[in-house]
Amino acid sequence: MTHSRSVRPFYRPMRPRRRDEPHRSATPLELFFDLCFVVAVAQAATSLHHDVAEGHLAHALTSYLMVFFAIWWSWMNFTWFASAYDTDDDVYRITTLVQITGALILAAGVPRAFTDGDFTVITYGYVVMRLAAVTQWIRAAAGDPAHRAAARRYAIGVTVVQLGWLLRLALPDGWGIGAFVLLALADLLVPAVAERPGMTPWHPGHIGERYGLFTLIVLGEAVLAISVAIQTGLDAGDHGLWALAAAGALIVFALWWLYFDRPVDAPDRLPYSLIWGYGHYLIFGAIAAVGAGLPVVVDHERHLAHVSGTAAAYAVAVPTAVYLLTVWVLLVRRQQHGAVVVAYPVVALLTLLVPLGPAPVQVLAVLLVALVTLTVLLRERDSGAPATRRA
Repeated sequence: MTHSRSVRPFYRPMRPRRRDEPHRSATPLELFFDLCFVVAVAQAATSLHHDVAEGHLAHALTSYLMVFFAIWWSWMNFTWFASAYDTDDDVYRITTLVQITGALILAAGVPRAFTDGDFTVITYGYVVMRLAAVTQWIRAAAGDPAHRAAARRYAIGVTVVQLGWLLRLALPDGWGIGAFVLLALADLLVPAVAERPGMTPWHPGHIGERYGLFTLIVLGEAVLAISVAIQTGLDAGDHGLWALAAAGALIVFALWWLYFDRPVDAPDRLPYSLIWGYGHYLIFGAIAAVGAGLPVVVDHERHLAHVSGTAAAYAVAVPTAVYLLTVWVLLVRRQQHGAVVVAYPVVALLTLLVPLGPAPVQVLAVLLVALVTLTVLLRERDSGAPATRRA
């Protein structure tokens, strides 16, 4: 008896996916892509931790924002393209693996970017990822006549900007940050121009799931950073870190809860879909920065950091406030109303005052748990029945 089975082709025309496709979920290749990006996120967070602990605050912030932009933008562009055109043929898989290789090259260049301001390796990795994406857009232009103009605009726009990134390497050192800002803005403009008129057929539910999964991955990296810092302290004989460990865990748990309190779907129309997608740069970057800031507090408690206790506490408080405000703008105001909508900016403001008092990390944990409690109570009151959780 013979059994027929479907065979994945080496190459198939890149037809668009349906925006209303039922049961659309992340693929194993997308999950693998995300996991490989963890390396780059971890390198950025670790470098931020060391720079802040050494007291190089301005350098740490500038380097981190630039490095994390390259990580986030490459991930985001792959994610939205895959939502619209994932064919899962062999050519698509190979091209995606090339993009992953670029992510690993980028990750290898993160320490040098922080210590020496040398973005050469990061730029090479970034360009590898983005030019691989260009080949995908060329395929999309060939296989999807309805969106051919948009795909061509993407391919041309991305290629031109990548030439700019390579030329930036030849500029004098004093021009580096200014050129970075201009090229980053050019990169951000490509989707805004390419998607008008006629959006590519990305799936709002699928995009929401993908962003949620990457949020989980960055949260996991924050948990790992805290765990390693606490373990290092305990191994060194410092057993007074348990309260700090508990507070750090509560902070990360609360960040998770506040993001996933309700189902997350991407908006299905421009321009808010761009605002929603771009705004997650602050959410992802803030979570990773919290994961870097908490080890700075541990270093301060162990008398290893070259910053004050207030500065160490702000390394946690500032990204937490950024996270709360961004979640409030992108998610809470769209889905909730009443006291919860007011509570987010209020707690964000209080978060920025916490480092001025005693036990700042513990107090911050209490504030976030209170916000989670308020969110749950008001949601239950509004629904009139226990809410059904999203798996």
